[in-house]
Amino acid sequence: MPKSYSVDIKDQTKTVKASGSDLRVHFKNTHEAARQLKGYSLKRAQSYLQHVIDQKEAVPFRTFNRGVGRTSQSKAFYLAPQARFPRKSAEFLLNLLQNAESNAEAKGLDVEQLKVTHIMVNQAQRGRRRTYRAHGRINPFMSSPCHIEMVLTESEGTVAKAEGAAEGAKKVAKKLSAKVAAKVRRFSAGNKSTKA
Repeated sequence: MPKSYSVDIKDQTKTVKASGSDLRVHFKNTHEAARQLKGYSLKRAQSYLQHVIDQKEAVPFRTFNRGVGRTSQSKAFYLAPQARFPRKSAEFLLNLLQNAESNAEAKGLDVEQLKVTHIMVNQAQRGRRRTYRAHGRINPFMSSPCHIEMVLTESEGTVAKAEGAAEGAKKVAKKLSAKVAAKVRRFSAGNKSTKA
């Protein structure tokens, strides 16, 4: 039975898929690394993951961030002061991206125009081991593997604006909030007083 994806794909000819099941890599780290890739082009995603492995770029931890330390590299991300460099997760995601790239070449798609439109990481069944404690006790020693699926879509590229549309378009006035309107009034009143 073929694997079913959680997203409906409208145009099968312009998309490629890649997935991995029961991967021995931490779910939480992989979830945060994959979340950052959505919307990236294929080449940007590959370079980003390589930079994570080389510790040149960090992965912001937004959801699973308890106990995660802060790093100055997280300043690049909005409201995410906590970041890490999940090397193993980045390697697994990089392998999946390479698999998707091979699938795209086999389909005859332009690799330069591919974008990550869907990526999802789910928890897999936990692996059970045991660890031995003091006084003859035994505690569970569980692993947290994950399933990863991704869909890359070939984008159309940039579309130039028509010349006639730019001339005929009307300017639409944007409604200002009360705070911004007060600033504009105060600024314009200050300029009038300096001219007089």
